[in-house]
Amino acid sequence: MPSTSSRRPRTVAVPALAVVAATLLCSCSAGAGKGGSDPAPQKTAPLTASLGTAKDSAGPAPQISGARNGGTITIANPTGYTHLDPQKIYAGETYNTSLLWGRQLTQYQVVNGKPTLVGDLATDTGTSTDGGRTWTYHLKDGIAWEDGKPVTAQQVKYGIERTFAPGFELGPTYWPEWLTGSADRTAAVKKYGGPKDGDLNAIETPDAKTIVFHFPRPQADVPYMAAQSSSSPVRKDRDTGTSYDIKPLATGPYRIVEHRQNQRLTLERNPHWKPETDPIRHQYADRFEFTFGKKALNTSQEILAGRGDGTSTVTTRGELPPELHREAERDPGKRKLVVSGRQGAYTNDLYIKNSRVTDPEVRKAIAYLFPRQQARQVMGGPRAGEFATTLSSPAIVGWKPYDLYPAPPAGDITKAKEHLAKAKQPVTKLTYAYESDPVQDRVAQVLADAFAKAGITLVTKPLDPASFTHQVFRGPAPYDLWLSTNSVDWPTPSTLLPDQFHSRLDALSNGIRYQNPDVDRELERIEDIGDAKQKAAALIDLEQVVMKDAPVVPFLYPHISQVRGAHIGGAFIHPIYGSVSPAWLYRTTS
Repeated sequence: MPSTSSRRPRTVAVPALAVVAATLLCSCSAGAGKGGSDPAPQKTAPLTASLGTAKDSAGPAPQISGARNGGTITIANPTGYTHLDPQKIYAGETYNTSLLWGRQLTQYQVVNGKPTLVGDLATDTGTSTDGGRTWTYHLKDGIAWEDGKPVTAQQVKYGIERTFAPGFELGPTYWPEWLTGSADRTAAVKKYGGPKDGDLNAIETPDAKTIVFHFPRPQADVPYMAAQSSSSPVRKDRDTGTSYDIKPLATGPYRIVEHRQNQRLTLERNPHWKPETDPIRHQYADRFEFTFGKKALNTSQEILAGRGDGTSTVTTRGELPPELHREAERDPGKRKLVVSGRQGAYTNDLYIKNSRVTDPEVRKAIAYLFPRQQARQVMGGPRAGEFATTLSSPAIVGWKPYDLYPAPPAGDITKAKEHLAKAKQPVTKLTYAYESDPVQDRVAQVLADAFAKAGITLVTKPLDPASFTHQVFRGPAPYDLWLSTNSVDWPTPSTLLPDQFHSRLDALSNGIRYQNPDVDRELERIEDIGDAKQKAAALIDLEQVVMKDAPVVPFLYPHISQVRGAHIGGAFIHPIYGSVSPAWLYRTTS
């Protein structure tokens, strides 16, 4: 059954500039390794991660045209990393950055903006011969740790076993749940408590190169889940407990030589990384210097102006500050330093609390009332993203375009009034909660003006950003509407409807309190489908059934803009992780 308590919400509040550079999953506006100006954002179109072959999984990674070796690259971000321990990482930008030093069973190869899931440590994306209950991986020859010792299947097993242990609750919970057949992590750790309990029988390692997973129920998405950082190997003899968060042992092209949390992080080449084993990463730069603490506005200004180290600096967290967008648009030299793209498999939606707004006719009216164009304009205009009509993102495997409530971008008051007239009871007032800041203040006013045209008073409730998510996701929270960014944990539909729309989920996961018994039964049927394509197709079809209830109003397929120095090549928005990816960067000059 779907988890009922352990899932953290995959919806996050929309920030002042439309999107968050966070977890998971984008069409890229600059191809890997290609500098120069970014073309206009692409129109809505699917860009999904296909499964690669064993040939695709062999190294080395395709060379980037014009890339050169040598030099230091500076990555300047306002904050440091909460976790570098691979089993604790659960944020897209951190996943993206950790590709520099960490490797997983599978990972995403990106060529000219197109993602392909390939074997990373493994020779392929995995094989299953019994409908998804058993998955087998074979490790490649020649993969070593930074001290030259070989990476083994037993070390991959140990790393995954750590996800059961105390202290790893904030990381992904899929391995514990799937390997024990448990509804949530709490139930899983009652069956197995981590490495202290000895070997986990659900994982076999018949030799140093083979690892076999046995799941009680079919799991079609193991190849995608195996790309999460939680699938990284860990050496038991080098497991330093909580200190492993500071300096994990490297298997990738770089190794950590110094890490002072929230101050700096320094990487140098890993001499034992072999490019012929790696179809994903490069080792162009000699060194990476991460700095933390400077305001994003100041860093972006230095990069755009080429001051100080700005020409060799990149940002990978957050957005280009809004006050610099217009400056960059006016100056061709600065404009080419802006790296933009669709932000992974996110959608921005207007959420409707179905337990409060119980009449589907009222929710349909809201879909027609929502003034997408005006709301997007105050959030930055077209650069904020493309208008969405679907619950899932075009980056999701099997995605299909549809629009059940077609309306012009400014909304359709006439259609909204038609649905309100069908409502069982008149609606004259709704409550809208939002994170308090100047941009969101203006969004709230735009919505209030639109709803007033249909005779609805929209009571706006600004909330403290630090506690916003907790407040709106409380079961009895007195809010009817709010804007959120919806995400998935990998680019298939398997962590969307099952983890957010089953009625048995708690308010932390199913924050809108959506309930439909027919949808519940179909989700439970789909859960036992072991074929990945069939499962994705069934979930995408079910998505339109859900949307007939109008539980949310799709708003944007969000875009993100970050900046690179004039002497940095290979900068693009990673199509899965939704931020500039360091593993493809190089210096264009010494």
